[in-house]
Amino acid sequence: MKLATYQNHTRDGQLMVVSRDLTRAVAVPHIAATLQAALDDWSNVEPALQDIYRALNRGDAAGAEAFDPTRCHSPLPRAYQWADGSAYLNHVELVRKARGATVPESFYHDPLMYQGGSDNFLPPHAPIPLRDEAWGLDFEGEVAVITGDVALGAGVEECGRAIRLLMLVNDVTLRNLIPNELAKGFGFFQSKPATAFSPVAVTPDELGDAWRDGKVHLPLLVDYNNAFYGRPDAGVEMQFNFPQLVAHVSKTRTLAAGSIVGSGTVSNHDRSVGSCCLAEQRMIEIIDSGAATTPFMKLGDKVRIEMKDANGESLFGAIEQTVVPHG
Repeated sequence: MKLATYQNHTRDGQLMVVSRDLTRAVAVPHIAATLQAALDDWSNVEPALQDIYRALNRGDAAGAEAFDPTRCHSPLPRAYQWADGSAYLNHVELVRKARGATVPESFYHDPLMYQGGSDNFLPPHAPIPLRDEAWGLDFEGEVAVITGDVALGAGVEECGRAIRLLMLVNDVTLRNLIPNELAKGFGFFQSKPATAFSPVAVTPDELGDAWRDGKVHLPLLVDYNNAFYGRPDAGVEMQFNFPQLVAHVSKTRTLAAGSIVGSGTVSNHDRSVGSCCLAEQRMIEIIDSGAATTPFMKLGDKVRIEMKDANGESLFGAIEQTVVPHG
């Protein structure tokens, strides 16, 4: 099943069921007004949403209209929780190697995680506002899951069963603000502005064989300024799968339905597949030649993040954003 949220006069938008081919959509206020409302009552609501989804795919859903991704907000315009991991250790290894540091052994069995701002996400086709180019704006292509309720101390298998939906992420980052923040010993904050998610969130079964071992085994496609930038496989070299990442969050807290847990920047050792962020390419340049030459994003720069199935069809729709001046 595929779900989206159209922007309207409310903060949380209007829940839409979207056809598998992303061409048709229908509002379902009689079932659930918002995606959060559906997640809060998933066991009762999900069968009715599936009925609408099947009718959409048959072409006989009442009230269906052409799907317009430009009307979409992020599937959850705001969420109770947004916790982002760093499960692709190639990304971590490159960053540390570039500054002459090694990866601590603990990183291979204890996931990295930070708490992001979740009160205001960006729509997937909205611009990225930037106050100062000197802050080092970067995009980060990721995959994320939305959970149902997860109990404190839930095990990995239980956490896997709690995964309701998957979506893509642009985890916008201000790289040049990170060093001073981390030097305080208290984590990211100003360096992590509003995040954007794909127009559509999908249930894991929509991925077919590509969803296995708690991972999405498909390339994440990133174009930068209308040119190829990266296509690393999200199922390759992911040190911690999604059930493990959710379990990491639940070690000391419960997760409310509608919590989002991200994978971190998708990254492969194979350099030929490119990258999902500018920082990674800069680290490679430092390692190879001693200096980074790739600049961070400037006003007018564009990024597109998408994932396609084995038939070349878009699964989640695309995140398409342009950098604009704030204010």
